[in-house]
Amino acid sequence: MQIPPMSIQILSPEVVDQIAAGEVVERPAHLVKELVENSIDAGATRVHVEFYDGGRIVKVIDNGKGMSPEDLPKSLERFATSKISKTDDLWSLRTFGFRGEALASIASVSKLTLTSRRAGDEQAHQLISEYGKKKDIDKVGGSQGTTILIENLFDNTPARLKFLKSDSAENSAIKTTLKAMALSHFDVEFRIQENGKLVAFWPACKNRKDRVEQILEIKPLFEGEASRENVKAYAVFADPHNVAKTSKNIWLFAQNRWIQDRSLQAAVNEAYRSLLMHGEYPIAAVWVEVDPDCVDVNIHPTKSQVKFQDPSLAFRAVAAALRGTLEQAPWIKRSDVPTQNVTMPLAQNSSEEFKSTEGLPNFASQAMPQQNLRFQDNSLEVTQFQKKEFSFPASAVQQPQTTYQTLAESAAQRESFAPKSEDAPLGYWSSLEVLGQANLTYIVTQSRDKLVFVDQHAAHERVVFEKLMNAWKGGKVDIQDFLFPLAIDMSPEKVEGLLTMAKEMERLGVYIEALGPGTIGVKAAPLMIKESSLSGVLDKMATEIVDQGGSYSLERTVGDICATMACHSVVRAGQSLSPDQMRSLLRDMDMFPLSSFCPHGRPVSVEYPYYKLEKDFGRIV
Repeated sequence: MQIPPMSIQILSPEVVDQIAAGEVVERPAHLVKELVENSIDAGATRVHVEFYDGGRIVKVIDNGKGMSPEDLPKSLERFATSKISKTDDLWSLRTFGFRGEALASIASVSKLTLTSRRAGDEQAHQLISEYGKKKDIDKVGGSQGTTILIENLFDNTPARLKFLKSDSAENSAIKTTLKAMALSHFDVEFRIQENGKLVAFWPACKNRKDRVEQILEIKPLFEGEASRENVKAYAVFADPHNVAKTSKNIWLFAQNRWIQDRSLQAAVNEAYRSLLMHGEYPIAAVWVEVDPDCVDVNIHPTKSQVKFQDPSLAFRAVAAALRGTLEQAPWIKRSDVPTQNVTMPLAQNSSEEFKSTEGLPNFASQAMPQQNLRFQDNSLEVTQFQKKEFSFPASAVQQPQTTYQTLAESAAQRESFAPKSEDAPLGYWSSLEVLGQANLTYIVTQSRDKLVFVDQHAAHERVVFEKLMNAWKGGKVDIQDFLFPLAIDMSPEKVEGLLTMAKEMERLGVYIEALGPGTIGVKAAPLMIKESSLSGVLDKMATEIVDQGGSYSLERTVGDICATMACHSVVRAGQSLSPDQMRSLLRDMDMFPLSSFCPHGRPVSVEYPYYKLEKDFGRIV
């Protein structure tokens, strides 16, 4: 069928506005975001938001500076704004709005009532617009600030109305948007009503950390910051014990704008590497600040995306901001140190009355005996600590060659359970009093106020993993030189990316050269990386260098190898350990802050507070 030729026509303003509305106001949540941003740009310190029927009715009230009667009709015109006046202003924005399209687009697809009053004006002024047709301005009563009421959203565009989701889904999207707006403006009070009911009230806070704790309702949260050249990152985040099932609790802000950015989200996940299990996601709010001329916020109509001049700097700054604090394990309480060693008695001594002892944990007013009792039943002692005894023979080699095998052997045999001075200060793990083994798998310990069960396999796995990784990072792992360079084909872009990181890769033990525009040659590589896996390792690393500009891929891959090797070279579940071996393992755990988790993100310990024990026994209500 032949389509008849059509002449070019100029679209009417009404059609243009409705097209723009489909880009700027895709759904009610975007409408709310635009209106709240306008309130904040106007200097509001209090914002009240009401929404009904899935956002088809929205009311936003603020106490900002307000508008003059002359500016009311101008505000509903396309490309009318007080935020910018020339092109260069786009690269030095200090406001959230700047396009001059939002109100015009919203007015074209709804009934809009705009009421505003400036400080010093005798009364407020009101302008009503029905689907883009403005009425006369009226004088009305009202306090300082601006109130915008949106009704009958999308009634004149049935096709768009048809694509809205259910009321509950749209309401949820609006509340998520308002959470993000409140997170980015800790000094603004937010009051939220859904279908006439108050669902959130967030008073102004002193800082970002207080606001994140207030909105996410998680305590304690931790802070971290880092800089990479002109990019600064600040993060507030939960410890790896508090996780989410989706990535929706990763809140990202660039220039204090709420954004969606997969690269920065990957940076947050990278910071939690080896701390979370599969299917777990961090809870974090991250702010990235960069020179205004190094970021473009004008790439999406909803302003939900930005473009960094150097994305790799933003990625590395975000990852470093979180990882720097996570590696200190601030969630571990260092002060939880018992005042005296205590060992539980066995049945043989069960008839002896417990006597009061000063400074010992109080088990519902029943204290432990004064003497340091040991297991008295020899048969039980054999069963518990000598059956399937796991021994660690001393090495006869004075200066072993540093290969993976010798490192693992050393970590598992000599270093892991080496005796330490009794005068050394106690860390968290070594401060725990060892009571014994449960099911030949869990080390049973206690502190002042709780029992702590430690998974011996997971704990030793983390210790050996960290020692292997430290040796690798320190350049102590043997390197194998290839007689002829190992040729690996990849795209020219990836080859160029790898060559830019050649010096850093040499520090990691990988020596490369260009064999052609689409071929990289590997002259040497660490022994711990199999030759057959080098192609996959380098290709993955090249992809991330191109996308993120970092060398995280190789370290992550080597980390996976070390985790696998450590898993097969450490004490297993079901192996009996002596009390000295268990205490030595706990001392080794204090060497590494991340000992709370095995390299695969599984928790190493489980706590059982005494108050819960007493409650279960009916001693307390």
